[in-house]
Amino acid sequence: MSKNVILNTEIPGHTPRRGKVRDIYDLGDKLLFVVSDRISAFDVIMTNGVPGKGALLTQISLFWFDWLADTVKNHVITANVDEYPEPFNQYGDQLARRSMLVKKTEVLPVECIVRGYLAGSGWKEYQKQGTVCDIKLSDGLQLCDKLPEVLFTPSTKAEQGLHDENISPEKAEEILGKEASDYVTAKSMEIYTKAAEYAAERGIILADTKFEWGLDGDEIILIDEVLTPDSSRFWPADKYQPGREQESFDKQYVRNYLEDIKFNKQPPGVVLPDDVVEGTLQRYIEAYERLSEKKFA
Repeated sequence: MSKNVILNTEIPGHTPRRGKVRDIYDLGDKLLFVVSDRISAFDVIMTNGVPGKGALLTQISLFWFDWLADTVKNHVITANVDEYPEPFNQYGDQLARRSMLVKKTEVLPVECIVRGYLAGSGWKEYQKQGTVCDIKLSDGLQLCDKLPEVLFTPSTKAEQGLHDENISPEKAEEILGKEASDYVTAKSMEIYTKAAEYAAERGIILADTKFEWGLDGDEIILIDEVLTPDSSRFWPADKYQPGREQESFDKQYVRNYLEDIKFNKQPPGVVLPDDVVEGTLQRYIEAYERLSEKKFA
C-alpha cells in the first residue's frame, strides 16, 4: 500500500469545504465526498495524517452501504472515478478509492447515536447522575459493560471546532418532529443491531455508532459515513473485559496517546509519532479486512 499521505485534495477551479477529515465538493444537486488522510481527535485535526486512512474509511462505508441496501436507502451514486463529472474524473490519483459521488440532501440536524455498551460520554454522564442522555440506568454498571438494552442516544450537530451535545430522545423529537424522529430512531436501532450481530460473527464488538440522515425530497435516507472506525467503537471480542478501557480498532489509540501527553484538546493539533500512526493504520486495516473479508492492498 502506498505510503503517500493526502491531507488535502486540489482540483483546479474547484474549492472544497474542508471538514475535520473530508473535502466536500458541491456539484449542484450532488456532492463529491473525498476522505483525506487527516485524523482528528477531540474535534482537533492533528498535524500529520495516517497514510491510506481515507481509502480505508471510504471502502468500509461502501461495504456497509452495499450490505445495508435491502434495509435502508442511502445517498451513494457511484464511487467509480471514471463516472464522475469533469474535471473530477481526471484526478484519480487524488480521488480513487477515497471518494464517492452522493446525492445532496437536507441534512437532519440530529446525530443518531446507538449504544450497546457503556463507554465514552455515556459513561461520564452515568458516573455523574446514573443516566445516559437522561435515560435512567440501573446502579452498579462498570465502564464498558454491555447495556441491559440497546439505547438510542442522539446528539446535536456542532459546527467544526465545537463539541456535539448529547440530548434526550424527547429533545430529538422536538427538533425533528415525531414522524421523522420515530423513523430515524427505529432505523438506527435496526441497523445497529444487524451490524452488531454481523460484526460479532467476525470477532468484533460494535460498542456504539453514529448515523446521519438526510431528506432526499420527502424521503429520509442514510448519508455521510456509516459504521466506520471514525464513527463507531469497534473492540476485539477476544480481549473484551468490562471495568476498563478496551483495545480498539478505531482512533481510540490516538485519543489514548493524546491523553498520555496531556493534550489540552484545543487547536492546533500535534504531530503524531510514527508508532502511533502505524498502530492506528494497522487497526483500521484489521477492521476493514475482518468486516469485508477482503484484503486491503
